[in-house]
Amino acid sequence: MPLSSFARRFTRDSGIIRVMEDLGWGLETDTDLLMLGGGNPAHIPEVQDIFRRSLQRLLDDPARFGRLIGDYGQPQGDREFIEALADFLRAHCGWSVTADNIVLSHGSQGGFFLLFNLLAGDFADGSRRRILLPAVPEYIGYSDIGISDDLFYSFPASIEKLGSHEFKYHIDVDALEIRADTAALCVSRPTNPSGNVLPDETMQKLHGLARRHGIPLIIDSAYGAPFPHILYTPITPIWDEHVICCMSLSKLGLPGVRTGIIVASRAIAQALTRINTVIHLANGNFGPALVRDLLDNGELLRLGQECIGPYYRARADAAVACIHRAFAGLDYYLHRPEGAFFLWLWLPGLPMDSEALYQAIRDRGVLVLPGQHFFPGLERDWPHQRQCLRLSYATVDSATLETAVQRIAEVLRGL
Repeated sequence: MPLSSFARRFTRDSGIIRVMEDLGWGLETDTDLLMLGGGNPAHIPEVQDIFRRSLQRLLDDPARFGRLIGDYGQPQGDREFIEALADFLRAHCGWSVTADNIVLSHGSQGGFFLLFNLLAGDFADGSRRRILLPAVPEYIGYSDIGISDDLFYSFPASIEKLGSHEFKYHIDVDALEIRADTAALCVSRPTNPSGNVLPDETMQKLHGLARRHGIPLIIDSAYGAPFPHILYTPITPIWDEHVICCMSLSKLGLPGVRTGIIVASRAIAQALTRINTVIHLANGNFGPALVRDLLDNGELLRLGQECIGPYYRARADAAVACIHRAFAGLDYYLHRPEGAFFLWLWLPGLPMDSEALYQAIRDRGVLVLPGQHFFPGLERDWPHQRQCLRLSYATVDSATLETAVQRIAEVLRGL
């Protein structure tokens, strides 16, 4: 079957397709595969109980249930939810935001597809614009999201070693190159894959840089503040008309409802709403309906700060201790986990690239992610990008994690 240019672009091999295919294969097949791959959040009992009660209230209210399944939503998203969210952001973050600054999307991945291609790519006058990623590694899902090629350019993060087996990435804001074709800056906070959290000082510098050049600063806050608050270090969330903040309900424990949130200037929110109308007609109702009451009563904020964040912090501490036990005597570094729910493993002496290591580890029955797919837009060779692995500790119990990490260590020793 002949394929259009669009079809060829979005059916070719990519890192994000690898993630989702491996995740689906691992979940659907009855094997002994140990899953340290994908990005699925944990099924936290307390969180699921709250969502179950919220769903039951919807089922018990015939009018709300009827609207939930029987009416099209609005292209911008459910208006009651959006207004409640605007109230929440003003009250808890101090943002000068109204409902006109917020638009929903079919998951954050869908939202980034619309947003990146709204701001960058090919323009009618023949020019091209690109998104600057100030530091890679960055989220694997950005890499192939552009309708046109070469949507990103990026700079390697600087590395600070912290003790004998730990390190942290930093951004040298003063060294960043804002080019004539730069459409926006984009950072994630915390960062998937490394769990890095950019400090407030760095965020203020990036904000100032974007304002001076008249371009937006995009902040991917899928794991961050104000929710789901999978953060192990304090931060101050920022927003104004020059910032685009992207959030999601997925890492709260609701990946199945596919609800992304974009907070932006009115002009950008309106443009995204129109694109939503053409592509989707309307947004889904289920996610907003499920969490609407939790915004009003403060339960959503409490869930993140008192339940979700501490839950993953405890798992992160246990996973780090497990790595250090199993990897004793090996040449390795772990990025200091400051948020999200991944461990980012750097192996400076690796005698193969991370793709080959991924295959060797998979042959031992453990699924991880090769790190080299997390460097979109990098314009020069950097050996570091072939020396890393991403491991998720979100959905495995301690015994499974221990076994998986031991197998990885055995593979490394065999090299």
